[in-house]
Amino acid sequence: MYKAYYNSPIGIVEIVSDEKNIIELSFVENAAESNLQAAPEILKSALQQVEEYFQGKRSVFDLKLKAEGTEFQQKVWKSLIEVPYGNTACYGEIATAVGNSKASRAVGGANNKNKIAIIIPCHRIVGADGSLTGYAGGLWRKEWLLKHEKDNR
Repeated sequence: MYKAYYNSPIGIVEIVSDEKNIIELSFVENAAESNLQAAPEILKSALQQVEEYFQGKRSVFDLKLKAEGTEFQQKVWKSLIEVPYGNTACYGEIATAVGNSKASRAVGGANNKNKIAIIIPCHRIVGADGSLTGYAGGLWRKEWLLKHEKDNR
């Protein structure tokens, strides 16, 4: 496992990879030591793409991901990636997209298990009435990310 850190406008982002895939992207309180010279290219690329995202220069990520979860979670995460930059979808829309229109709560559960924030954009999922609902990084970050994307479309 390899780790890199990016000091974003909304906190420290930790990116974790193996030799070929991004495994995790999350907000952390403190950055640990990281040796980018020894890091695989996928991690260096992810760090660059995350920086471009926060600079408003990147709207789509081009990285190999390794998101481990159930078949249902995998379908949900794949659907999240389809929600365009700067837009939102509600839990019910994602449930319908994965083939079970009654699975809104399960979609919320899958969102909660997403370990690759921003790249798998769970922040783009809102309540049916457009309200901001749960986000592991905090609702204030979700609000910031949505505004950032709308401002940079």
